[in-house]
Amino acid sequence: MKYVLVTGGVVSGLGKGITASSIGVLLQSCGLRVTCIKIDPYLNYDAGTISPYEHGEVFVLEDGSEVDLDLGNYERFLGCTLTRDNNITLGKIQQQVMDRERKGDYLGTTVQIVPHVTDAIKEWVERVAMIPVDGKEGPPDVCIIELGGTIGDNESRPFTDALSQLSYSVGPENFCLIHVTLVPVLSVVGEQKTKPTQHSIRDLRGLGLSPDIIACRSTKVLEENVKEKLSRFCYVPVQNILSLHDVHNIWHIPLLLKDQNAHEPISKVLNLAGIAEEPSLEKWASMVEISDNLHVQVRIAVVGKYTDLSDAYLSVSKALMHASVAFGKKLVVDLVPSPDLEKTTMKENSSAYKAAWMLLKGADGVIIPGGYGNRGVEGKILAAKYARENNIPFLGICLGMQVAVIEFARSVLCLPDANSTEFKPETKHPCIVFMPEGSTTHMGGTMRLGSRRSYFHVKDSISARLYGNKEFVDERHRHRYEVNPDMAVCLEKAGLSFAAKDETGKRIEIVEVPSHPFFIGAQFHPEFKSRPGKVSPLFLGLIAAACGELDAVLTPVSIQQDNNQHVVLGNETRVDPINGFCNGTNKTSQKSVAASGMAGEERQRQENREVDQVVPEVMTVTVMETENVERFQGKEEKVTVTEERR
Repeated sequence: MKYVLVTGGVVSGLGKGITASSIGVLLQSCGLRVTCIKIDPYLNYDAGTISPYEHGEVFVLEDGSEVDLDLGNYERFLGCTLTRDNNITLGKIQQQVMDRERKGDYLGTTVQIVPHVTDAIKEWVERVAMIPVDGKEGPPDVCIIELGGTIGDNESRPFTDALSQLSYSVGPENFCLIHVTLVPVLSVVGEQKTKPTQHSIRDLRGLGLSPDIIACRSTKVLEENVKEKLSRFCYVPVQNILSLHDVHNIWHIPLLLKDQNAHEPISKVLNLAGIAEEPSLEKWASMVEISDNLHVQVRIAVVGKYTDLSDAYLSVSKALMHASVAFGKKLVVDLVPSPDLEKTTMKENSSAYKAAWMLLKGADGVIIPGGYGNRGVEGKILAAKYARENNIPFLGICLGMQVAVIEFARSVLCLPDANSTEFKPETKHPCIVFMPEGSTTHMGGTMRLGSRRSYFHVKDSISARLYGNKEFVDERHRHRYEVNPDMAVCLEKAGLSFAAKDETGKRIEIVEVPSHPFFIGAQFHPEFKSRPGKVSPLFLGLIAAACGELDAVLTPVSIQQDNNQHVVLGNETRVDPINGFCNGTNKTSQKSVAASGMAGEERQRQENREVDQVVPEVMTVTVMETENVERFQGKEEKVTVTEERR
């Protein structure tokens, strides 16, 4: 097994996760099979109970584990499916060591950081590195390990000790260390300063780890004399010093690494024989070029309470971008603070109130993503009401679906007291209730988590047609409240359609308002499975509806899918909209293809493409909502407040 360790120095938030993912893409393009491990040196068992303001969104994997958002980047970049074991935390290691001690596994010895904790870390890494994540048999070729935090952090010490021991035990030909560091530029003199990097490398070596490659973050291209200076003082060859300067689109990073031949020093250090001499990233480059040349805008309002940190809705932003690029539109995302939509804000801060409503009313479509707690809930309900009454395309996710149901009960059923027991336990009309299997004493890991199956009950619903008239779909969940089954009949009679339910036929998974052009709520999180070449059908539907072209992505009701997930139209084949590129044989789907700017011959070649074929994990970004660019720019965008991740 070959290991690539990615560490960070000087400051946090440099983009180690994006760097690690991009290196993975580069190695995959050389014909290697890649897996990933993210190490988070905090004492939390997982990310499930951490506020989005602390670490951004909580990403949910297929097996229900709640992990750091960087694992979402890995899955999207590399097209892999990770598990809970691909995320190591100090809390997990501590619990494992203490469980072993209680069992007597240490035979009465004094349990210490070295060797017991470090051995547990090494064993975990070596075990997980051998597990394939690409759906193929046999172990991967390379395991990329990202060490969270900054070199020198106290909580990272057990991991740096363990990784130092691992590098020694596997040998230098099987271990490559890439150190991501900051090369700041003083505005007064405009000179790139190397001293912070020199100190960071010195600290790294003091921990028993020596970098093979230095990846330098800077606002502009690293100057040659700066590379030579770093080489001289850090004892790293000039060709092993990479420039990771700011780019307007983070999906240029794999191409940036390729242009600097980053695969060559990695291959040399790891003694990788028999791999492709030149990485094949043509499809990646093509996708990036398409995304960089979109001009017709579609504006989506994301209404939530964590809008001060865009990372809180990272997967939603990515899924929107996948869909907008697939539909040939330039995405503009407006993050609307839901508390600012409430009447109390109008009295306390009228300017914030007007600004929030201006963004909402200027949107072509509205999304209310998941969340918890009652702060800003009334604002979300008002947003759902506005979208429903004004025929604005709407997608509610998890809590977003629940507030849509509450709004429907209040406005259509005339139940002003309708609410969720999460926000008002004593409500007389509980539309949303606590799930009976949930825990009332423990918060962590007790929700309905991971991949669950939803069966379509309304075959001609928009959601069923977006998913290609499938009998069921598997999507990832994260919730502890549900639509009250006792109120389902009343809601349905009033015009709310329950398009999909769980395997019991009682728990509601998808709601729709049939009289509305596009008003869908999903209890699951479709954003977690969206990929550049396999766009989430619900996000694709929202973008299409926002552009007034929903028919372009809807499968005809009478059409049934074959086992290969294609939709058969007589002697012709229409690619299932789940693929996200809308390459249909009917006129409406061709309309959206034309909007994407693809040539006719290319459309014809793609018509027979397998639905699950994933274009090497390419994501494209928008101009105003430069997807997670804060990791590589640290700038404040016009419509998205971005911060350095702490």
